[in-house]
Amino acid sequence: MEQKKLTPTTDLKMSKRASLLGAIFLMATSAIGPGFITQTATFTTQLGAAFAFGILASILIDFVVQLNIWRIVTLTRMRASDIANAAIPGAGYFLAILVIIGGLFFNIGNIGGTGLGLNAIFGLDPKIGGAISAIFSIAIFVSKRAGLAVDRFIIFAGLMMIVLTLYVAFVSAPPVGDAFRQTFLPDTINFATITTIVGGTVGGYITYSGAHRLLDRGMVGIENLPVVNRAALTGIAVTGIMRYVLFLAILGVVASGVIIDTSGQAANPAAQAFRSAAGDLGFRLFGIIFWAAAITSVIGAAYTSVSFLPVFKQDMSERARNIATIIFIAVSLVCYLLITTPPAAMLVFVGGLNGLILPIGLSIFLFAAWKREDLMGGHRYSRILLGLGVLTCALTWYMGYKSAGTIFGLLGL
Repeated sequence: MEQKKLTPTTDLKMSKRASLLGAIFLMATSAIGPGFITQTATFTTQLGAAFAFGILASILIDFVVQLNIWRIVTLTRMRASDIANAAIPGAGYFLAILVIIGGLFFNIGNIGGTGLGLNAIFGLDPKIGGAISAIFSIAIFVSKRAGLAVDRFIIFAGLMMIVLTLYVAFVSAPPVGDAFRQTFLPDTINFATITTIVGGTVGGYITYSGAHRLLDRGMVGIENLPVVNRAALTGIAVTGIMRYVLFLAILGVVASGVIIDTSGQAANPAAQAFRSAAGDLGFRLFGIIFWAAAITSVIGAAYTSVSFLPVFKQDMSERARNIATIIFIAVSLVCYLLITTPPAAMLVFVGGLNGLILPIGLSIFLFAAWKREDLMGGHRYSRILLGLGVLTCALTWYMGYKSAGTIFGLLGL
């Protein structure tokens, strides 16, 4: 039977589809990383079904933030730091420093997450597991086809996370009715919790991960706006469903009366929940899910943080960026090996830290969309999205103000 030959046009379409899927899953796996999983287990243990409201708030904020950021980057054909500099001179350097610092903290936690995942699967010391995973991440960027390797690995790991989490949610038998009611009418609202979960899902580097991936793959300009909108909405839908399913999986365990330790030096709340739901098999599945979430987040945090470096050196080549990414992961690993803060506590803290960074970048972007139509290719930016963005931005500023002390208190500061 004669094989069908790929034409340049077909090949280009396949490449674009892979780029879109890569951007969607990069955003999704960054948003459902080890930080979010640990935060969900910690806060579900503390708040029970009332935490469903925090999940809903994070999804709504995610929707407004990501749609605005993806559209603005697509229309301007510029990186976030360059957009910020064009809107407010010098703001791009400030934003880049914040994102890189936040990304470094996040990556220390992410590498810790890979260690916890391999500990659950093989019983390895978390420090050794983190080192092995960091070296694996570096190997991906050493590859001559690093871009394609990143896209394919992230898509595979993302699909594996979805399937395994759905299984655990099914066997834990959560009180769905109570969770649904408290999604909209919670018994209690905790701003520090919401700020932390928002930061862990859309704060810091995560805000720009998918948008910068599309930019690097050439999916920009008004002609690509419809497909970028669909990709952003798809990514948000995937992450939203995954967040809620993960919450239900852990809620089922908490509601059954199982006591989960969230404070000990070696505490791993999510692992305890998965083991209670599905025994040793659940514990191993947790390890796979957690490692997949953590390793994709290591890649995403490093890739996106380094994507801000060209604001300091405009002619930075792709090879130089890959080398910088490798160094970024190596520095994160060294910091992880040296710190004494428990990985679970670090993962909760970095979510809060990036939640505090979120409104700064969003404010700059919304200002650019409002005042600089020339940056948008002469197109008048959607006033509906701009209005929703302003409301969301005001909310995140308020939540950050109310919760900053609590967040830094997680590290005893």
